[in-house]
Amino acid sequence: MTYGSFAYYYDRFMDNIPYDEWTTYLQELLQEQGVKDGLVLELGCGTGSVTRRLKAYGYDMIGLDVSEEMLEMAQNRENEGILYLHQDMREFELYGTVAAVVSVCDTMNYITEPEDLMEVFRLVNNYLDPGGCFVFDLKTRHYYRTVLAENVFAENREDCSLIWENYYDEENCLNEYDLTIYAESCDGLYQRFEETHCQRAWELEEIKDIINEAGMEFVTAYDAFTKNPAAENSERIYVVVREKYQENKKYIQTLSDK
Repeated sequence: MTYGSFAYYYDRFMDNIPYDEWTTYLQELLQEQGVKDGLVLELGCGTGSVTRRLKAYGYDMIGLDVSEEMLEMAQNRENEGILYLHQDMREFELYGTVAAVVSVCDTMNYITEPEDLMEVFRLVNNYLDPGGCFVFDLKTRHYYRTVLAENVFAENREDCSLIWENYYDEENCLNEYDLTIYAESCDGLYQRFEETHCQRAWELEEIKDIINEAGMEFVTAYDAFTKNPAAENSERIYVVVREKYQENKKYIQTLSDK
């Protein structure tokens, strides 16, 4: 499920997310891997909140998302020099390689099948510069089980309201949430929009196995926004992966060289 009508209200309800702090942390992880500048691809860029901030840090940015509505919102903001692509991360194509790939805001949790996640990693590996890195975050099983669980959340803004009904399937590690948005229209009446989203709670060991099978190198996993190792009680983790040379991999020219 991609973001549809909710995309137009997404930033209003995400106004409590400390994007500046999140992007600073992400930039620190990139620098740890030697990526201080160059071309960076963001998978699942949404409305571009992180994309624009990474651009401000001096990276040349590409933002990719499967939701036309989210990309429309991103392109309506200041995005000088940012290339936005409407593509599915499970089958994306670039014209060359990039220094790093990032994916945050639990985008990777939306990949619910191992085969699809494997394909994402293979594509990332193919489009990374030699020794390039992939940094992504994940909500954890602990978070889905104990924080979201079988709860209902509601938020109000001046001209719109959101109801989030959450269901977590422990056996299949799938988290489904129904979103209902009530938004005031120009005539003073309220419109109702509904969307259902599904995410998977991946175990770190599962991720490591898929990374290895995809031909990449696992570097580390942190408890989010710290340098502490990911733990059983982590609610969000950041995973750092590196491109690994393979004899059967076709190394292509970098976009920065064109």
